[in-house]
Amino acid sequence: MRFFQASLPFIPVLAAGLVGLASATIHDENFVPDAVLRVTEEERKQSCVPSKEIIVVNGTSPGPTLRFEEGKTVWIRVYNDIEHQNLTMHWHGLTMATAPFSDGTPQAAQWPIPPNHFFDYELHVPIGFAGTYFYHSHVGLQAISATGPLIIEDKKAPYHYDDDLIILLQDVFPDTDAEIEEALLAVPMAYERAQEMVLINGKGGGIVSSAPDKICNDELSVIDVEPGKTYRLRLIGGTGLSFNLMAIEGHDEYEVIETEGAYTERFSTPIMQVSPGQRFSFLLKTLEKPEKQHYFIQLESREFGGLTRSFAVLNYGPPSSDSDAPIFPPASPPISIPQTDPYWLEYKLRPFNNPKYPAASHNALDFPTAEEVTRRVNITSHLDIPGGALVYTINGYTWTENLIQEPYLVSLYKDGGSNWPSMERALLNDGLDPVTYAFPAVMGEVLEIVVQGTGSAGGGTETHPWHAHGAHYWDLGAGEGEYNREENEAKWRDSGAHPVRRDTTNLFMYGGKAPNGELSAWRAWRLRVDHPGVWMIHCHLLPHMVWGMNTAWVMGNSTEVLELIDRPGVEGYLTYGGSVVGNETHPAEPVEYFPLDDWEDGIVGNEE
Repeated sequence: MRFFQASLPFIPVLAAGLVGLASATIHDENFVPDAVLRVTEEERKQSCVPSKEIIVVNGTSPGPTLRFEEGKTVWIRVYNDIEHQNLTMHWHGLTMATAPFSDGTPQAAQWPIPPNHFFDYELHVPIGFAGTYFYHSHVGLQAISATGPLIIEDKKAPYHYDDDLIILLQDVFPDTDAEIEEALLAVPMAYERAQEMVLINGKGGGIVSSAPDKICNDELSVIDVEPGKTYRLRLIGGTGLSFNLMAIEGHDEYEVIETEGAYTERFSTPIMQVSPGQRFSFLLKTLEKPEKQHYFIQLESREFGGLTRSFAVLNYGPPSSDSDAPIFPPASPPISIPQTDPYWLEYKLRPFNNPKYPAASHNALDFPTAEEVTRRVNITSHLDIPGGALVYTINGYTWTENLIQEPYLVSLYKDGGSNWPSMERALLNDGLDPVTYAFPAVMGEVLEIVVQGTGSAGGGTETHPWHAHGAHYWDLGAGEGEYNREENEAKWRDSGAHPVRRDTTNLFMYGGKAPNGELSAWRAWRLRVDHPGVWMIHCHLLPHMVWGMNTAWVMGNSTEVLELIDRPGVEGYLTYGGSVVGNETHPAEPVEYFPLDDWEDGIVGNEE
């Protein structure tokens, strides 16, 4: 596997507010991390595909669920026990909670962890960011299997429920990560297939994508419930390619209460829809008098490749155990699931806002109005097909895997800011500085970021789940054709809803066809630039990342960014295998960025 070259210069936001005066500390045998993840490559038989080498976390895929409470600083030690591959771990949706060099994005925030070394990741989740997240590797295609749930628990939850349950989705392929990546980058491109199956909590069975008449009769996951109770189900889109729709047999109403770490007012829907990188919480009221013990959870893929239909089981009987007889897919689907609805939840949600729950209402505050916008930035993607290869350009420039040879943040520290992205050049190219391949922004700006799709060289369009590292944005909605702010503002006024904060939302294909280069669809966000740092915004489909659908952002000037960690503490982060990573012969020497004494209910130092 390449050093980290399957990814482009992925650039995370850096946690702001703790400036300088940082020095390295030694994490020797007396240091006890809050969680430990050991990542290895092992042969595994996953549902519906042949046995092969995959990347696992603590021996399993998905890896263990991590649970922490908001307002706490935690250290997570990640061991790279893969013999011949590098590794990082990204805390998806929690970039604002990570210390500099801890977002897990190679070629952006940190050098990857070398084989047989470990790295101690530091996270502090401020009050108001409780919610549903997940972790995954950000090297190559490792995220297909190297992933797991990450839950930030409330000090005071705004909704009542009896228990919370996790539904984590993963794709599986018959080929290894290395085989898929090589075929994706071949000229002409040589990987035409979609995922074979979508797993629910590590298991799956039903119709595979490679043949509509082929049934995979593998064992299903079982989720235990009791009658007459209310459960919070946390739906995590941990897939690398598939978009999925989900419903539960005999249960027709799901009340959405959270989108990607932001609470919402209750919104009832008869179907759940989730793309790669997205997360939702919904309340499920179980049946008072169930007519049977087992009800099927049905999942169907959309957008790419053939239909995948997978199942899990909602169990009303005695708690399940490993000694129980396995449950297999039904002979016929119990639910008729519709096609993708590109307008699902659009212009319908409202942020939760109740003074009795100030932390849960955090994301309802400080929405930037259209009058406050200082600049529009376009992210315009186009798929070219040179010689049969697939290459994405962003604002006319290709983000190839060899774009830069060291993490972007490392380069900024090494050259002392002499090669900072130019706002002058960026203003001539829709916000992108083509010399440094970065989007610069100034503290205090209010950006309106418009993600635009175009017809490809082949005349087609695709759906893209765009994910922003760093501060979550206010999602302004989406539509076909070109963005018109005045019309969109009117739509919000008429809807009775209000933009909510998100970190992953979709640019849809709509009709699936558009002339080459013509604007076909848009998705608009609004963002206050108030935290200096660097991060990335990218499509969360793994093949599209390999083909270049990534952008790098630098927020703030050189002084504001480079003072996040002073010298000498930063030195250990600036070389591959530097002193910040440990191994059997020497301890890690990281900077402890979040002093516990400086935090009180998520407020740093003297901030008000």
